[in-house]
Amino acid sequence: MDYRNERTSRVERLLGESACRSLAGGRVIVFGIGGVGSWCAEALVRTGVGHVTIVDPDVVNPSNINRQSMADVHTVGMPKVEALKSRLLSLNPDAEIVAIQKAYNAQTAADFDLDGYDYVVDAMDTLADKALLILRATAASAGFVSSMGAALKMDAGRIDVAEFWKVEGCPLARALRKHFKRMGEYPSRKFRCVFSPELLENRGGELAKDARSYAETHKGGANGSLVHITGVYGFRLAQMIIAELAGV
Repeated sequence: MDYRNERTSRVERLLGESACRSLAGGRVIVFGIGGVGSWCAEALVRTGVGHVTIVDPDVVNPSNINRQSMADVHTVGMPKVEALKSRLLSLNPDAEIVAIQKAYNAQTAADFDLDGYDYVVDAMDTLADKALLILRATAASAGFVSSMGAALKMDAGRIDVAEFWKVEGCPLARALRKHFKRMGEYPSRKFRCVFSPELLENRGGELAKDARSYAETHKGGANGSLVHITGVYGFRLAQMIIAELAGV
């Protein structure tokens, strides 16, 4: 991939030539390309990361349009990975984008060679599958970052980064920790998470429910969420990866 072009000229001006070479040679896999993962992938490609693999089993729904990078009236019904791949290639045709329409779970985990990447991104929201990815990714040689729950939030200023066991106020992180203790299996190493301690209630008629139970039952997809929150989550994940790959 030729990194010397106008698309990344502002990146090179800020980070330098050597950093751009490192980014161009970077390999990242993003699991879950909803409101968080899609913006993370977009930020990586816009900044010049040369290879991004995107993994998600779902198709674009109208309810995704308010917060997902590739979701619009023209992509409804398309596989999310194909819609996002098209968008990412429109941003950088030289990037290598691999789209995998598949769920990550106990049946498919062996299909993914996590050691083949510089970084693994967890932007999934299904509790058992997310826990499995955390266990596998922390046992691999690749760097690893994870998104905790991004629904039911309004204040982007409260979004932060912390080591997993130090995340406070997030029902999803709490549910994951309970899951690991119950299973007697734990991540092999520390890893950083994007999270927010803010927790609002749904106010939308029949969709309203007890927000504090959503992570335990893992039906977080039914909760309200906003693009300025999911976008910041995705950008914070990308920030950590870009800084590591670029050596800054």
